[in-house]
Amino acid sequence: MSGVIKIKRGLDINLKGKAKKQVEQLPLSKYYALKPSDYKFVTPRVHAKVGDRVKAGSILFYDKYKPEIVFTSPVSGQVVEIRRGERRRILEYVVQADDSIEYEQFDVRPLDDMESEQIIDVLLKSGLWASIIQRPYGIIADPKTKPLAVHISTFDSAPLAPDYQFTLKDYIDEFQLGVDVLKKITNTKIFLNLDGRVENNIFDQIQGVEKTKFIGPHPAGNVGVQIHHLTPIQKGDIIWTISPQDVVFIGRFFKTGRVDLTKIIALAGSEVLEPKYYKVISGTSVESILDGQVKNQNVRYISGNVLTGQKISANGFLGRYDNMITVIPEGNYYEFLGWLGIGLNKFSTSRTFLSWLFPKREWVIDTNLHGQQRPFVITGRMDKVLPMQIYPEFLLKAILANDVEQMEALGIYEVIEEDFALCEFVCVSKIDIQQIITQGLQTMIKEMG
Repeated sequence: MSGVIKIKRGLDINLKGKAKKQVEQLPLSKYYALKPSDYKFVTPRVHAKVGDRVKAGSILFYDKYKPEIVFTSPVSGQVVEIRRGERRRILEYVVQADDSIEYEQFDVRPLDDMESEQIIDVLLKSGLWASIIQRPYGIIADPKTKPLAVHISTFDSAPLAPDYQFTLKDYIDEFQLGVDVLKKITNTKIFLNLDGRVENNIFDQIQGVEKTKFIGPHPAGNVGVQIHHLTPIQKGDIIWTISPQDVVFIGRFFKTGRVDLTKIIALAGSEVLEPKYYKVISGTSVESILDGQVKNQNVRYISGNVLTGQKISANGFLGRYDNMITVIPEGNYYEFLGWLGIGLNKFSTSRTFLSWLFPKREWVIDTNLHGQQRPFVITGRMDKVLPMQIYPEFLLKAILANDVEQMEALGIYEVIEEDFALCEFVCVSKIDIQQIITQGLQTMIKEMG
């Protein structure tokens, strides 16, 4: 019997442009890319060079400090460019895809015939080890450690997020196999966290897991919030997390012996003519998806959701962990004395404007900050959207002061950037709060190892 946890604090942002439940199969894109920036605190080192031919599953680069962790191509083809930024930092590995995909074949056997160490080894060689994220810090899991628990959030409560009940309904067998793999290599509890608002949940049939239902506003679907309520992280604890889509990737890998990163993503947002789902391969160029689907030119393209996603260009690439592309209006305008109006068309988290009179309205929100950065003051607004026993403003100030002891005492081990995304949204000081959290995590890794 599943337990039920009700989340009271948080905020649902009801944006216009939710994807309709229809899937379009696109032909292979001409270009695919792997972006080292998708993997937190990884220092990439080149393996495949420009001009090399690769298969799906071939190594493109590896982590300088953990060379056993490699990152592999999502498609077969030729490496045509390694794009670099400041100080020659690798930004993107670009592969020109073949007309049909050729796969590396890995030595996988039935799980009963494989030891835990063999499973970990083949996951490392395939690049799928990067699917497993470790808390604290939200980094790729250390294959030499064992977690106290594994958490899988089976729903996403972020604005316009894809519905996993729809996108994964045909992949439940692969999901179950992925769960079995995780159980074999960890020998610990697997927490499967469900959306309590959904009846006949497709994940109810998954075996060998501990199920808990979560009900409440965003960020109820964030795995960090779920961990906080089920297995709070103390100093020295290690928890693994993995997205449901990545569980499917692992299950598919042990079913076929191939790295097949095919998935269904959502194209959503108020500036999309026909928001819907697309079947693509991870790392695809978004150009073919966006072609003829955008209402105007003055828009922001986001790989991911509006709270935590990354800005990309119209010919950019889908992020490794992203399951949606969002298109919203760009906010590059100045509104003189805009705060004086009654704000019937402005979404407000307080009662400054009259948006609270329309709780079911779908809003069109652009990227305008409506003001410049201001002094960081404690208002209590962040506490209303962070459903954790953490004082967010005090933790942020401890990070800015570089006070490691206070950061520990105030809960730095329990959070990553996405947990503070709503805090950034409601912040009256217009501060880049997620970047501050990144700074704090970097400090803790440097100081504590």
